[in-house]
Amino acid sequence: MNRLRLPAAGLSRGIGRITSTALGPYQTAVIRIGFSATWLLFLLRELPNRHELYGPQGPWSWELAQRLIADNQAFTVLTWTDSRLWFECVYGLAIVSSALLMLGWRTRTMSVLFLVGALSVLNRSVFVGDGGDNVIHLMAMYLVLTRCGQVWSLDARRAARTARARGGGFPEQEHETAELDFDRVGPVLWWLLGLALSLVTLLGQLSWGWSLIFWTIWAVHGLWWYLGRRAPGSELRALCDVATNLLHNAALFVIMAEACLIYATAGWYKIQGNRWQDGTAVYYPLHLDYFSPWPALSQWLSTHGTAIMLITYGTVIVQVAFPFTLFNRRVKNVLLAAMMVEHAVIAVLLGLPFFSLAMIAADAVFLPTTFLRRIGKRAARARSALTARTRGVPEQRGGTATGQDEAYGTGAPQPVPSEAEPPPSSPPEADVTPRP
Repeated sequence: MNRLRLPAAGLSRGIGRITSTALGPYQTAVIRIGFSATWLLFLLRELPNRHELYGPQGPWSWELAQRLIADNQAFTVLTWTDSRLWFECVYGLAIVSSALLMLGWRTRTMSVLFLVGALSVLNRSVFVGDGGDNVIHLMAMYLVLTRCGQVWSLDARRAARTARARGGGFPEQEHETAELDFDRVGPVLWWLLGLALSLVTLLGQLSWGWSLIFWTIWAVHGLWWYLGRRAPGSELRALCDVATNLLHNAALFVIMAEACLIYATAGWYKIQGNRWQDGTAVYYPLHLDYFSPWPALSQWLSTHGTAIMLITYGTVIVQVAFPFTLFNRRVKNVLLAAMMVEHAVIAVLLGLPFFSLAMIAADAVFLPTTFLRRIGKRAARARSALTARTRGVPEQRGGTATGQDEAYGTGAPQPVPSEAEPPPSSPPEADVTPRP
C-alpha cells in the first residue's frame, strides 16, 4: 500500500503544480525577448529592401500572393489591398509590436499583434527566407498562448510599483489584479482592437477560421479583465486561472517538443546523406558565394580536412542525441552549449545571423532557471551601477537586488504578473526540462 501511495502523492503534486503555476517564467521571458528581438532586427535590416521582398511591387507580385493564399489559406493582411500605404502601415506595425513585446509592454496584446505582423509579412512572400523564418512563424503562434511577461518585462515592473503603492510587497493571489484599478490603457486597447476586428469581419477580409481565433482571443482577454476587476476571488476566476496555467504549460511543452523535433529531424535526415556519412558535407557550403561572407575564412577552414570531418560528424551527433539527453541535466547542458556555439559559428561563417538567432532563442527554452536568474541579477546590478554613475550617486555594493530589480524578476521571491496575470504560487527553482 505504501508503494502505491508514493506514486499517487507524486502524481497529485505534479498535477497541482501544473494547474496552479505557470511553469518556466524565465524561459518564456527569454523566448519572448529572443524571438521578438530577432524579428525586429530582421525587419530593420531589410528596411531598405522591404518593397522588393514583401511589397506589392516585388518580384512575387500581389496577384501571385493572392492566388497562393487562396490555395493554402495562410493568414496575411497584405493581400487585402495592394496599396503601398497599407503595406507601410503593416510593416510599421510589425516593427512596433516586436519592440514593445521585447520590452514586455502589454504582453498579452503585443503577442497577438506580433503574431499578426509576423504572419502577414512572412506569408506575403513565402519563397524569401533562410529557415529561421519558419521557426519565427511557429513561435509567434505559441507565444500568444504563454504568459511570457511574468518576469523581465515592463508589465512586471508596473505591477510591482502598483503593489508597493497599495501597501508594499508583492501582490497576493487574492489581490493579484489590484493594478487594474489604476490601469486605463488596457481597456482602451481592448476596445480599439475590438472595433478594428469588427470592421475587418464585416468587410469579409478574414476567413471563418481566423475570425473565430481572433474573436476568441479578444473575448477571453475581456473576460479575464472583468473577472480580475469584479470577482477576483470567485470560483469562475479560479477556474480561469487553472485553464490559463494549463494552456501556458501546454504551449511551453509544445515549444520544447518543437525544438527537439527540429533537431531530431535535421539529424536523422543528415544521416541518410552520403556527404554527411563520409564527413565532407560542411566542405561544400564553404565554397558557395551566397554562404561565404568571409571568403578568406571559409577558404582557410576548408583546407583543414580533419576539422571539417569533426564538425560534420559532431553536428550530426549533437542533433540526433540532444532529444535523448533531456533526462540528464548535465549532459543536456553540455550539448545545449555546443548547439548554441554551433549556431553562432553558422551566423558568422555562413552569413545566416537571423536563422542562428532564431535557433538560439528556441534553444533558450532548455536553459536552467538558476542560470537565467543569475544572469538577471548580474544585469540588474549592471543597470543599477550605470544608473548610479549617470545620476552621480555612489554605487551600493554587497546588497541584494532592489525592489525595482525584483519587478523585472531578477531578485524576486516569485514572478510578478504581466497585464493582470496571476503570479505562480511557488517559483520554479529547478530546470523545466522533463526528467524521469
